[in-house]
Amino acid sequence: MGLADDIDSAVTRIVCSDWDIQKGTVVPTTDNVKLSNGAKEVDAVYLYADLADSTGLARDFTRTTAAKVIRAYLDATCQVIRARGGEIRSFDGDRVMAIFMGSSKNTNAARCALQIHYVVRQIVTPKVEANLSSIKNQGFQIKHCVGIDTGTALVVRGGVRGHNDLVSIGRAPNVAAKLSDIRNGGYRTYVTHAVFNQIREDTKFSSGENRQLMWDGPYTREVGGETLSVYKSSWWSKP
Repeated sequence: MGLADDIDSAVTRIVCSDWDIQKGTVVPTTDNVKLSNGAKEVDAVYLYADLADSTGLARDFTRTTAAKVIRAYLDATCQVIRARGGEIRSFDGDRVMAIFMGSSKNTNAARCALQIHYVVRQIVTPKVEANLSSIKNQGFQIKHCVGIDTGTALVVRGGVRGHNDLVSIGRAPNVAAKLSDIRNGGYRTYVTHAVFNQIREDTKFSSGENRQLMWDGPYTREVGGETLSVYKSSWWSKP
């Protein structure tokens, strides 16, 4: 049999087999999702954190400088995600995806986003500008965006044996990814109405005597052909 025949057989097995779907109570790993037709159904919050204008970064700066900026962003972002209880499940260049589960998943993800904004603004940016002179001299601004949505998703393994990874199929991961692509003024966090409704008060309002709502909205936005109710925030919170 040639390669085309092998592919034909593999695709036939995939499309003609029933999924072995199990309820997931924790964030799935490749160890507990079968490669053939296994799937975990999870009720989870998906968070995508995306560094803006990495194309310009790669175009206008040396590879080593661009790599330092992207790595600094991802390292700082991932540390916040893990500290807030999120499980990192994929990287795509300058973007990271995390899954939150449990009773406080919406609050944890929203708080994580506000803290990512803090570390990017107060730690990553000044450190990069102080140590990579070309970034500051050429006026490159480090910007980012975090998108969050909640819902049910199906987690499966994609690829072939020895070269595969988990893939989340569902509305929530897709919407979160689309929200992280928004570039709108000083707003750095976008959550769907479903997420906002389940965020605790201490993550909706600032602390202190003059408490303020840290989120603007709701407003409608077209996301992937669907009109959604969305909240956005320009606030940050120190980890």
